[in-house]
Amino acid sequence: MRRDVLVAIVGRPNVGKSTLFNRLCKQRRAIIDFEEGITRDRKYADVEWDGKKFRIVDTGGLVFNSGDQMDDHIRLQAEIAIQEADFILFLVDGQTGITDFDQRIAKMLSPMRDKTMLVVNKVDNEKIEMEIFDFLRLGFGEPYPIAANSGRNSGNFMDELLAKIPARDVDDFEELIDTSIKVAIVGKPNVGKSSIVNRLVGQDTVIVTDIPGTTRDAIDSKLKYHGQELTLIDTAGLRKKTRVKYGVEYFSAMRTIDTIDRADVILLIVSADEEISVQEKKIASYVKRHYKNLIIVVNKWDLPEKDNHTLKEVSRDILEQLQFVDYAPLLFVSALTGQRVNKILELILKVKDESERRIPTSQLNEFVKTVIDRRPPSHKTGTMLKIYYITQPDTDPPTFIFFCNSPRKISDDYKKFLHNQIRKVFKFEGATIKMIFKGKDANEPDIIY
Repeated sequence: MRRDVLVAIVGRPNVGKSTLFNRLCKQRRAIIDFEEGITRDRKYADVEWDGKKFRIVDTGGLVFNSGDQMDDHIRLQAEIAIQEADFILFLVDGQTGITDFDQRIAKMLSPMRDKTMLVVNKVDNEKIEMEIFDFLRLGFGEPYPIAANSGRNSGNFMDELLAKIPARDVDDFEELIDTSIKVAIVGKPNVGKSSIVNRLVGQDTVIVTDIPGTTRDAIDSKLKYHGQELTLIDTAGLRKKTRVKYGVEYFSAMRTIDTIDRADVILLIVSADEEISVQEKKIASYVKRHYKNLIIVVNKWDLPEKDNHTLKEVSRDILEQLQFVDYAPLLFVSALTGQRVNKILELILKVKDESERRIPTSQLNEFVKTVIDRRPPSHKTGTMLKIYYITQPDTDPPTFIFFCNSPRKISDDYKKFLHNQIRKVFKFEGATIKMIFKGKDANEPDIIY
């Protein structure tokens, strides 16, 4: 199966890279997302045009010799995107003209001239278009004029781009849809992630050593269990921010976050002989905030000295540290001996089923009536708060909409109470629940919890 054609947008800051990215993928998407110390400066999206489809990646603005560490690792990231791309869009500003940074970027891209298209942005009218030929000096042939903000000439630009890249027909993608359950295996370095993968697939598909950080990128392994195909994605261990060096290791951490984003179920691997770390809490927090299904796997269970109380005590300690994801099941295994490792597959299917379970509206409204009768919502101003009814419009994550008269005045404590009651009555083991509070006024923003 060949991968999608990848097109990278490259240029200095403020030439309109993100504007072009948003126009091509037909939606507004953030370019930089600061998530618990992991900076994600690249953003990927699918682009479809005239029955063809390809992938596009946006990068941070390239700046040279600024002395700013952020500029340095944005440039490193852009260099990685350039190397992995099948085609490059070198974006410049038609109103500013050629700058020193443009010339530096042109020199960097010169060895890849045959797979680079020079695109002049902010060409809002014919007068500016007449002046773009100065960009011929950059050495990439005739520049292509567009105005990403207004869409001027964007259709012709897309036709020209498709003539240069081997994009696939949209119909081809129907045959390539992957229906497997994607399982991201994440955790600190050296907790045994790769060893668990090898136990599950029954062969050494992933290199396993005693050196922390052996896995540098996300690696996919396929297997079938009870007729269901699973894709196990082993990832590099996430270190503390202060220990992450810029370069290969920095981008390995970013790819781990990308892997969590595309996975259906997350296996957070922790070690039985170590305390829960701040970094593991951050991983679990990221998983919860992005409404992912979670299983906590305690590996190296063969190491601790045990008595009749050990399992209960260790479970209590872990759940105290990770109480905000106390809905995630705990499974104690040993990748070294194989103890209970196969239970992981069974639990993955169970958690995925839980995340896809739908509760009938009649049961939900009977539930909410019982809960409100026992403890009605209140506000310090004395405002009468009412929850009229509840529905579940979606699954994976299980999503519940509470229709009420004043969603902004419902306290976080009461939202947590409702969340806990849903858990108590309907379980949803391992699935992160999403709650939306919607008012009667269509203009009033929804409150998401």
